[in-house]
Amino acid sequence: MLRSAINKIKSSFLQKNIKAAAKNNIKIEDFKIVKEGSAEILFPKKEDVFYNPIQQFNRDLSVMCIKAWDKMYRQEAQTKGNKRSKSSRFTSKKRKLEDGSTITEEIKEQDPEKYMRILEALSATGLRAIRYAKEIPNVKELVANDLIPAAVDSIQRNISFNEVDHLVKANLDDANALLYREKGQNNRFHVIDLDPYGTVTPFIDAALQNIEENGLLLVTCTDLSVLAGNGYPEKCFALYGGVNMVNHEATHESALRLVLNLINQTAAKYKKTVTPLLSLSIDFYVRVFVQVKTSPIEVKSLQSKTMITYHCTQCGSYHNQPLGRKSEVESKKKKNITQFKYSVAQGPPVDRKCRYCQGTYHLAGPMYAGPLHNEEFVKEVLKINKEDEKKQEDIYGTHKRIEGMLTLALNEVADSPFYFSPNHVSSILKLQVPQMKKVIAGLGSLGFQCSLTHAQPSSIKTNAPWEAIWYVMRQCDSEKDVSRMNPNTAGYKILSTMSSWLPSPSDEIKSSVFFDSSKLSFEENEQSGNVEKLRKLKIVRYQENPTKNWGPKARPNPSTKPSPQK
Repeated sequence: MLRSAINKIKSSFLQKNIKAAAKNNIKIEDFKIVKEGSAEILFPKKEDVFYNPIQQFNRDLSVMCIKAWDKMYRQEAQTKGNKRSKSSRFTSKKRKLEDGSTITEEIKEQDPEKYMRILEALSATGLRAIRYAKEIPNVKELVANDLIPAAVDSIQRNISFNEVDHLVKANLDDANALLYREKGQNNRFHVIDLDPYGTVTPFIDAALQNIEENGLLLVTCTDLSVLAGNGYPEKCFALYGGVNMVNHEATHESALRLVLNLINQTAAKYKKTVTPLLSLSIDFYVRVFVQVKTSPIEVKSLQSKTMITYHCTQCGSYHNQPLGRKSEVESKKKKNITQFKYSVAQGPPVDRKCRYCQGTYHLAGPMYAGPLHNEEFVKEVLKINKEDEKKQEDIYGTHKRIEGMLTLALNEVADSPFYFSPNHVSSILKLQVPQMKKVIAGLGSLGFQCSLTHAQPSSIKTNAPWEAIWYVMRQCDSEKDVSRMNPNTAGYKILSTMSSWLPSPSDEIKSSVFFDSSKLSFEENEQSGNVEKLRKLKIVRYQENPTKNWGPKARPNPSTKPSPQK
């Protein structure tokens, strides 16, 4: 019955679109009809416009994130008494009770005022923009821009086909020129979506200058060969102002942090700060959702939120060095008032050679050092995903993966950049690979936090120092005979010298890496219990390859060249 009803709705929707096509003189037989979400687009049989079906997860997630931001944005505006609070879906009304007292109720409005201006700067087929128009409430105006005339023709055709002409405007222009022109006319956007082919670097400056206060910036980078690869450190530095963790297993998180650092550094020039709401490493790209606001005081904290990382080329251990210090001081003029003092950092945190294996350190960064996600925002997205799954199961085809990836992101240790794999550490130490829950239980017994990471399967995020990681891994296979190992290997050097660099009781006060090794236990504890509960949930944590030879598609080969820019 339900399936029949859904098919009937789909058929009715298609017939309506066919009538719209006939009205606009569109020959349906010249196109393939591609359905995604609430939109149906006409995709040219000759592929001269870029479309990648693998990115449906990106588009589904983006719709939900804009919905979550919309709710947070209107609540904040209402709290501050801003005039934009008119767009709230709720009004207050007093009701008199039988006993004569009165209560205040929130009454849902039938038609809230629409306010949201959205820009999809690099739109291609217009699919994303049309989905935004049909699936996101409170959209007042949406600009779908592209530089290629064939793409703009496709956008306009699909706008007419989906009958969203009243909301979506197709625009032929250079994305930066459009943004600067709109800024000059004081027409700012509440939401700007940058999803280019390759790097986002050329568009960040213009986008940050033309986004509304507390607006949402959505950024995609698909150039992971540069951001997370081993062969182009010079290009990574040229584009993102930093170097990734070359030949390191945590390189996908360093890619996220490099992108966030680029956005932060650019925003700071305009006295703006960036709050990461959700930052994900997905398949062959990274996707970040950030909120932008003007705050010269918070810009001062950027130095202490930026770091460089020393990572050993032999054993993989890493040490993070903030570029600045932020400390609390009590005001001399006003009592009980806390102020912040900003100063240069002290370092470095490492010697010339790795203290564990005598390997060589490589430098990575500068990159963003703060939390990657906002807990309140991620919970709101998960809530929206759950509601939409119940009501519109045929609309969001990737809701299972959204639930899985965001659940992992929500449970990540927030104040601990990067992660390690027990499999990799075991291969360095030449030990038998222990169960993950055993490693986490050991670290948890020493007082450290642990979690999984969304960026890589079978890996652990923890705030434990590497001294604790090496020690716990060693005790997982305590019967290993070190004397029979090759003395030239990193594993032998680590295990044979462990007693010299493990913290002792006399280090408790002066050492930041102190832990009491006598408390080590592999019995289940809170940390291992939480992770095991998460691992047992029936959620899609990591995506399998959906098709053969999948990944970033080649650039489109349009028959019509872009018109010269004015």
